[in-house]
Amino acid sequence: MAHAKSDLLQGTLDMLILKVVAEGPVHGYAISKRIRRMSNDVLHIRQGSLYPALHRLEERKLLQAEWRDADSGREAKFYRLTAVGHRELAAETESWARLSVAIGLVMGAAGA
Repeated sequence: MAHAKSDLLQGTLDMLILKVVAEGPVHGYAISKRIRRMSNDVLHIRQGSLYPALHRLEERKLLQAEWRDADSGREAKFYRLTAVGHRELAAETESWARLSVAIGLVMGAAGA
């Protein structure tokens, strides 16, 4: 079975990144791998989308980054959620739940 590569809206990508980083400090490549794994290989985040999103989230003070040694022995930038990032994730999660229900209602409506 072929897996579609999904193009994500910027806000959705930001929310997914915040969710993954909420689990603990992680570097960019691992964020991409976790999203792919957690989505059963459906969501493939390209570096050209991931790193600008990480930079944007850092500028918005939702993420804080520091350089550390990765498991590979190379230095990598590790991201963690800030207090503001935790609040944003909670708000985005609530908003996503409402939106998902609303879309489900529309998509499930017979004879609409």
